[in-house]
Amino acid sequence: MNDLPIAVIGAGPVGLAAAAHLFERNLVPVVFEAGRQAGSAISQWSHVHLFSPWKFNIDAASRALLEAEHWQHPDPEVQPTGGQLVEDYIAPLAAHPKLAPHIRYETTVVAISRLNRSRLDNADREKSPFVVIWNDRDGNRHRTLARAVIDASGTWHRPNPMGRDGLAVEGEHEYKDPIAYGIPDVLGKDRDVYAGKHTLVVGAGHSAINAVLDLLDLKIENPQTRISWATRSGGTDRLIGGGLNDALPGRGLLGHRAANAVRDGGVSLLSPFTINKVERTPHAFNVAGELGADAVNLAVDRLIVATGFRPDFSFLSELRLTLDPVVEATPALAPLIDPNFHSCGTVRPHGAVELAHPEPGFYIVGMKSYGRAPTFLLATGYEQVRSVVAMLAGDEEAALRVELELPETGICRTATAATISLNAKKEMTMNAPVKDEPQAAGCCGGPAPAGVEACCVKDADAKAAGESGCGCGSKPSAQVEPKAKPVACCD
Repeated sequence: MNDLPIAVIGAGPVGLAAAAHLFERNLVPVVFEAGRQAGSAISQWSHVHLFSPWKFNIDAASRALLEAEHWQHPDPEVQPTGGQLVEDYIAPLAAHPKLAPHIRYETTVVAISRLNRSRLDNADREKSPFVVIWNDRDGNRHRTLARAVIDASGTWHRPNPMGRDGLAVEGEHEYKDPIAYGIPDVLGKDRDVYAGKHTLVVGAGHSAINAVLDLLDLKIENPQTRISWATRSGGTDRLIGGGLNDALPGRGLLGHRAANAVRDGGVSLLSPFTINKVERTPHAFNVAGELGADAVNLAVDRLIVATGFRPDFSFLSELRLTLDPVVEATPALAPLIDPNFHSCGTVRPHGAVELAHPEPGFYIVGMKSYGRAPTFLLATGYEQVRSVVAMLAGDEEAALRVELELPETGICRTATAATISLNAKKEMTMNAPVKDEPQAAGCCGGPAPAGVEACCVKDADAKAAGESGCGCGSKPSAQVEPKAKPVACCD
């Protein structure tokens, strides 16, 4: 077993960081990448700016490898595009003489199991190596043995459909031409597709906001461009998020720009909106749905579906996994990231313990570790793989140590105290009602403990100490004025 490599699935920034940490621990990786180059998924949104600057986007072990080859660190305060992240960081890292010989491109992992052990077999399971079944670019099938597996394959290739029930709506599969998933290059190679057309953007997260803002910039050049925006939850309060109190200014400003565009009339907001059907008409496409309780038919030329992504577990069916039934993350991680529970960008640093499955030596890291939850930071993934690799190397002390401080967001979206008390262990049931509680800027830290009269952890701590708390219930969020700099949680 100790002579076998550790398999890493995915040569994105988190997968390559895992490989770099393995080398730092004198462990040998074998990296399987489905694309023709490292960071191939990121290359598909190369025009999009990350909302985190360079100082949060570079892994420490990877940086050490690169600097040994005289690599120059980009400006720490600049927010790179996806293309710059690939060109200035991922590509040089993948080409590093230590990593390059261990990356296999255009390889598709189709199954992982234990050698001669199905998921039903208990006997000496942890002593049997993993077997990774993969296809090369020509479709030939291969088997590679590994002592451990780190799945950093991401979620990019499995976008969520536009149906509110998690399924494709009628016509979504039949009429693929007018539908783009994610964030198309509206101001670049896709400009002619959207200029002067009526586009409906579906979704309420950062991807949807980016798409709307790009269309607004296109509208300045071509005033005939029309923008409609459908979100499943009502109003624009959630779009603002932490606003100017967000420690990542790029993320905070996105929501404010989008909300201003709605107020100014540059974007027609349909919220809460449920899409039921897409059908072709003689001149465009008709989107049939419900705006609140009213039936609506909207004629559009294009649709951008930015409703998030979901993980692919199909090739892991012979491994013993434990997944939260809602988020599809590990049960230890799920309560921290469940978007029904809170919408904070701040998730406490976590690693091997929270990411462990019943299958010894197997970990899911990176965006895929969040299951269906959004808002993942690269810095979180780097801390994950640092801890996981330390655990695989037998250094439990380092695996349990926290070596990361994450930037905080501002306003959190939390469940009510009554909802939380319904299931204190899970802290959120699948069908429990959730609403946006009025909150004050800067208040976060995650949900308050069950049965506590507080909006979040920081509010609960302040009140327990006899302080006034952050005053989350004192006034509605619409009355909270954005401030020019971060403020404390409590008065």
